[in-house]
Amino acid sequence: MKLSEDLIWRGLIKDISSPELIDKLDNEKITFYWGTDPTADSLHLGHYSSLVTAKRLFKYGHHPILLVGGATGLIGDPRPTAEREIIAKETLNKNLLGIQKQVEKIFEGQAEVVNNFDWTKDFSFLDFLRDVGKYINVNYMLDKDIIRRRLETGITFAEFSYTLIQGNDFLHLFENKNCILQVEGSDQWGNITTGIDLIKKKLGKTAYGFTMPLILDANGNKFGKSEGNALWLDINKTSAYDLYQYLINTDDNKVIEYLKVFTFLTKEKIEDLEKINQEHPERREAQIALAREIITDLHGSGEYEKAKMMSQALFSEDITKLSAQDILNSLKDMPKFNFQLNINIVDLLVTNNICTSKREAREMITSGAIALNNQKIQDLDKTINAEDTIDNQLIIIRKGKKKYYLGLLG
Repeated sequence: MKLSEDLIWRGLIKDISSPELIDKLDNEKITFYWGTDPTADSLHLGHYSSLVTAKRLFKYGHHPILLVGGATGLIGDPRPTAEREIIAKETLNKNLLGIQKQVEKIFEGQAEVVNNFDWTKDFSFLDFLRDVGKYINVNYMLDKDIIRRRLETGITFAEFSYTLIQGNDFLHLFENKNCILQVEGSDQWGNITTGIDLIKKKLGKTAYGFTMPLILDANGNKFGKSEGNALWLDINKTSAYDLYQYLINTDDNKVIEYLKVFTFLTKEKIEDLEKINQEHPERREAQIALAREIITDLHGSGEYEKAKMMSQALFSEDITKLSAQDILNSLKDMPKFNFQLNINIVDLLVTNNICTSKREAREMITSGAIALNNQKIQDLDKTINAEDTIDNQLIIIRKGKKKYYLGLLG
């Protein structure tokens, strides 16, 4: 399958600057770039959707440049509703280093990583107006969707100028790196076309761009958001287990779309999984494949296997076969409490707000709705002793079928 055919089949092209680009993608080896601003010290799963597309181009033989916006991050890309908060330079530099490490790992050290601060820091205001601002009409900028939507509530000059800075990035990479293509999410289309027009007007040459559609979950929310919290690519911020749980619970109506967007599985393999998903949705083979491919690409097969084992242990097997350290590393987001040995189970549940009263605690215990390390507790006189702990460090309480609490000794 040609690259363009693969991209179209996977639904990865929303906007494209010129039909000529299709031929170049299929028959030439070109240099392209993808960029992001270091607004946090880690990328999240939403970024990963477009990073995977960039990696797909790389696998077809095109040369990737990954731009981290040390300059644009100081300004902030206009948001649809309100101005972004200014990030302190120290914080931005820390974020930049974290993101650089992530993209280098995803591309296995074979992508060229650049920082637009390097060619922007010595650009004087007058030079910028003369060499960039002169070529872009204000009416043209006002017609940009993101700017037009902000006019009623107000937009600062800094935000208004953001598209010029990003356009200059494309111009710089075009002139110095022979980079002829910018690939981004659909929200960046206006900034991409500014760069294309700047290159055309200033150099008389043609550059290209295409965007990928915004990936949403079954509820219409941005993919990778969990109760308002991003699922980070940094394993220290979002464990492989938490990522596994999010992906394994993907809606049946969305999982095939996600396999196309987020994985490098072949068309034939995805179509096989789609058939299985339709005939045996209870097996969740498509969701398992999604979790396996994403976690392995981000963190390696070992982390995927540990996440799968953690899930199996929590929901169906003996949790005590896992080490306390593995549990602590994996269950960062599980509600936690502290406890002392020889505490009665009823008192433990009430003291730590797992149950609202002793009456509720007794009812939950006698009905078999409380489990200690996955073993049901029905003895109201049960006390927690050292033999109940995992590595003399922790216990896990389950209330009902899905509510888990991590108890730390001490």
